[in-house]
Amino acid sequence: MSKLNVLVAGSTGYIGIQLIKLLLKHNNVNIKYLCGNSSIGKKIYQYEKSLNYFKLPKIIKFNKFLLKKVDIIFTALPNGEAQDISNNLLKNNVLIDLAADFRLKEASSYYKWYKQKHKSIKNIKNSFYSLPELSGKKIKKYNIISCPGCYPTSILLPLIPLIKKKLIKTDNIIIDSKSGYSGAGRNIHRKYKNKNLYESLSAYGVGFHRHNSEIQQEIEAITKKKFSFTFTPHLTPMFRGILSTIYIDLNKGVSLKKLQKNLINNYTKCRFVKILKPNSLLSTNDVINTNNCYISICKTKYKNRVIILSVIDNLIKGGAGQAIQNMNLRFNFPISEGLK
Repeated sequence: MSKLNVLVAGSTGYIGIQLIKLLLKHNNVNIKYLCGNSSIGKKIYQYEKSLNYFKLPKIIKFNKFLLKKVDIIFTALPNGEAQDISNNLLKNNVLIDLAADFRLKEASSYYKWYKQKHKSIKNIKNSFYSLPELSGKKIKKYNIISCPGCYPTSILLPLIPLIKKKLIKTDNIIIDSKSGYSGAGRNIHRKYKNKNLYESLSAYGVGFHRHNSEIQQEIEAITKKKFSFTFTPHLTPMFRGILSTIYIDLNKGVSLKKLQKNLINNYTKCRFVKILKPNSLLSTNDVINTNNCYISICKTKYKNRVIILSVIDNLIKGGAGQAIQNMNLRFNFPISEGLK
């Protein structure tokens, strides 16, 4: 089988670099183009020394004529830019977006949360939001694939199976998530120049973080009614990783054991989601540099309340790894190809 040609747009960011590293291990693709803006003409190893040992193309500026020579376009770009690219896609192109451009199903919602008018409204209905473990075969019908955000990945994987089976109450879920600072991108030091990122913990986006919209949308698609939750993200003094702590109340007659059984049954055939023994204490260190999500259900002093711990690597399972997992699903490649 001949390899598929890949273009990576936004190749010098943290996610872009991670994507390149994983694609280099993938047996079914060839990195044809690396694109950037301020990095045009440079070599990628100037941004990541370990890539000096691979033969990779120089960074060039994206233009629509490159689409004729590639099969897959990964976009790890600022919000809005993948919309422009989507308007020029050819019939054989598959766009896999790691930003928020096609996560929300309504252009009005995108404007509300991202303060930008959507530039490719026609393509919203032609796109597919894909959390790989829950997507199934539907993904094969779409040429625009939207990857979930890093926080929602860690939150939706444990919650969706439990909500589908009506095991937990959905009127007051509390979600406390902590992320490594790489989640804010390379410009984080300019954005948070007055904060000591290496020695302090910071809450941000309190009450109104953009990922609220994504979590709300995906849960309400199941419940068909309003879903009430509180989500607070934090930046921590570590480079990568996310730990989400989720506080939930059980429906009548439901036990921790029943939740555990449900999650195990749901993910038993999933390569990258692992349900640990109840009350297991988790660390981001358990999943760093992997595409895994580890989940633990913990008891509390209240019989009708439990705490779910969920950990991922934000740059892999919450970013580049999940994008490759979606590519593997879309093209019938082995699910762990490039992710071992």
